[in-house]
Amino acid sequence: MVLGALTLLFLVAQTMVAQAKPESLAPLAEKISPAVVNITTTTMVERPTAPQGIVPEGSPFEDLFRDFRDRNGPEGRKPRKSSALGSGFVISEDGYVVTNNHVIDGADEITIEFFSGEEMPAKLVGTDPKTDIALLKVESDTPLPFVSFGNSDQARVGDWVLAMGNPLGQGFSASVGIVSARNRALSGTYDDYIQTDAAINRGNSGGPLFNMDGDVIGVNTAILSPNGGSIGIGFSMASNVVTKVVDQLREFGETRRGWLGVRIQDVTDDVAEAIGLDKPEGALITDVPEGPAQEAGLKSGDVILAFDGVDVKDTRELVREVGSATVGKTVRVTVFRDGKTQEFKVTLGRREEAESVPVAMQGEEGGSDEQLDVLGLSLRPLTSQMREEMSLPDDSTGLVVLSVDEASQAFDKGLRAGDVITEAGQQKVETLDGLEERITEAKDAGRKSILLLVRRAGEPRFVALSLEDDE
Repeated sequence: MVLGALTLLFLVAQTMVAQAKPESLAPLAEKISPAVVNITTTTMVERPTAPQGIVPEGSPFEDLFRDFRDRNGPEGRKPRKSSALGSGFVISEDGYVVTNNHVIDGADEITIEFFSGEEMPAKLVGTDPKTDIALLKVESDTPLPFVSFGNSDQARVGDWVLAMGNPLGQGFSASVGIVSARNRALSGTYDDYIQTDAAINRGNSGGPLFNMDGDVIGVNTAILSPNGGSIGIGFSMASNVVTKVVDQLREFGETRRGWLGVRIQDVTDDVAEAIGLDKPEGALITDVPEGPAQEAGLKSGDVILAFDGVDVKDTRELVREVGSATVGKTVRVTVFRDGKTQEFKVTLGRREEAESVPVAMQGEEGGSDEQLDVLGLSLRPLTSQMREEMSLPDDSTGLVVLSVDEASQAFDKGLRAGDVITEAGQQKVETLDGLEERITEAKDAGRKSILLLVRRAGEPRFVALSLEDDE
């Protein structure tokens, strides 16, 4: 009897699953297709079309080819039209269209083809090369069919997705797959890609990636392939990144990202141990140039653990959170400093205005001709002559690395001759005695390593070296 009941329950469950599963994705494709568009761009390029004869100097044919080239040169370099294809999708009934920046980059003319076959010229509203997103606008006398953005954060690995676009010029083509991975980073600062095995090929760029509710959760941007075709590894920029960019492009015609004003690096296990942090998390500040963070009191060596109420796991997350924050907003930043957490209020600036500002090194005059061999390093305080030879600012201080023992941990972690150590144990060091004091303090405190701030060509980074190398 029990076996019979279990069999009946199993059959009922199978029936319910079968009823819940859609027989076809056709209803979804029919619903969203009218809002997906093909994009054709035209660019005027100047390139030689006449034969370019190459003959040895002094050849009897040299004058003949020169005369031929001179006669045909102006005609041979007439501008010609170059066309490219891509995809996009309409996000409002008044004609705003989203695509990739690389689809329309440098285009002189942009044409939108709709599912109905109708074509319209489009104008460029704005672009964001950092996320490879562009916003276009078409003018229509009637409301246009459009699709809405969904919440990409709710997409789970294994969820079904549908990609649509214009692969290899085969317009309005649909492909289905699953979410293969989340939070992928390729090469950009603000990358947050959804990886999918739905077939994405050249021409799909800028097209939408839909969930089963018909909401756009990604913009198809790139593929990983040894041959240029789909092998089931495609990447779509997450909609929660895209929507913020689109809103700014729509309102301002450009992006306006928040700017904290710090240089940062990830916290590793040895760095966490060196500063007394329980676990490797947060973003370690390596430099604080003039800007919002400096005005608020943040310092080099601070570890940012939370930004505007959001826990910071690593540098990538901090960059995304700051970049999506509103310019001029005052936020709370929680940092780890001197073994405890502190909170600061920072009024954010605008990244686009700050990116070209050079970062000056800080320091005070000091130095001697003494030399110290410690932690696998041969060190000497900076002198005026060294600053001149190394093209360092006149006010730069610290200990210059003369040589590095290739068998040491310092060499394994990338330290090289010419590097300048400006901090040890999160305190400035200008003399060899100062460094030795910092090492002694770290040992007395039971530390297994000491944190050094190292600058190379003005670029700072923290390196934790084991104190056992000094024993």
